[in-house]
Amino acid sequence: MKEVKDPIEQAGAVVLRHTAKSVTQKEFNSRKLKALITKMKKALRNEEYGVAIAAPQVDVSLRLFLVAGRVFEAESKNEERAEHVSMEDRVFINPELIRLSRKKAEMSEGCLSVRGKYGSVLRHERATVRAQDELGNTFTYHGSGLLAQIFQHEVEHLDGMLFIDKAERLWNDPDLVKND
Repeated sequence: MKEVKDPIEQAGAVVLRHTAKSVTQKEFNSRKLKALITKMKKALRNEEYGVAIAAPQVDVSLRLFLVAGRVFEAESKNEERAEHVSMEDRVFINPELIRLSRKKAEMSEGCLSVRGKYGSVLRHERATVRAQDELGNTFTYHGSGLLAQIFQHEVEHLDGMLFIDKAERLWNDPDLVKND
């Protein structure tokens, strides 16, 4: 039986260790960029616990990540908005962390590119990212808690870093450990 290749690049893949290239102005709104975003959305949708994905994780060295809509839905519930709005996945192209809180917290973290491993990572509690959308329009987004953690984790992917490089402690997912 033929083994199915994981659609997400795994630790050890060269593309995960390179600094990703910026998306150029002429690439915005191109068929190629749209196809990449569609591929990333599909890959993320197939991951039960995935909350975000960076382009290098699907073997494309570009400065782009997307955050699952369910993260923004959870954020809006936390803000106690009356209406329930189904949020779309949000695309962040050429992102820059422009502000980080002084206050940090140790956060439990995993990664689709490091399956079965989790770790404790010291993260800024709040983060502000400036990025561009699919059309090249610049926007700024402020996040706290999980969203701030995602921004930091994904920008690190674009810089060739994995969470295991800075984790204080690492452990295996107990559901994936076989007890023989």
